[in-house]
Amino acid sequence: MDIQRCQWVSEDPQYQDYHDKVWGRPVYDSQELFAKLCLDGQQAGLSWLTILKKQANYEAAFAQFDPAKIALFDEAKIESLMQDTGIVRNRLKVNSIIKNARAYMAFINEGHNFSDFLWSFVGGEVKFNAFVHGSEIPAQTKESLAMSKALKKLGFNFVGPTICYAFMQAVGMVNDHTLDCFCYSEG
Repeated sequence: MDIQRCQWVSEDPQYQDYHDKVWGRPVYDSQELFAKLCLDGQQAGLSWLTILKKQANYEAAFAQFDPAKIALFDEAKIESLMQDTGIVRNRLKVNSIIKNARAYMAFINEGHNFSDFLWSFVGGEVKFNAFVHGSEIPAQTKESLAMSKALKKLGFNFVGPTICYAFMQAVGMVNDHTLDCFCYSEG
């Protein structure tokens, strides 16, 4: 018997593994949420599979997404990143991770919890949707719009409402596995 997955999943084994074990699973660790938010920003204009295949390279290039280390990156480091063929060498996207790390550090240095902040946009718990077809799933919601505005106000970028919704799906804030997907009931 074939496993029934969400319609967006291709035959690529890495993509299937990501869907089956990562996508839509709730994440509460602040640094992991920061990393996933940055990676979703890197996806803008590209397929997620492109970024997924480069994820290990991003982790190596960006200090395992340690915001305290990334916040200290200087122009020389940016120039070296622009030569790194393992990541998307788009200056705006590279700079966005650094800018986001600095915003993250400012936020937590004020005594805030990044995970609690992000999860507040869904009331602190997973929102279960009940979509039959992938075509029903919105590109953005009022929650992702509110998250986008709040993140931008804190100084983050590459966090538009569509990116924020993709992020919310990826980290399990919303369960958007379709009803026929074997992962729906596991969410």
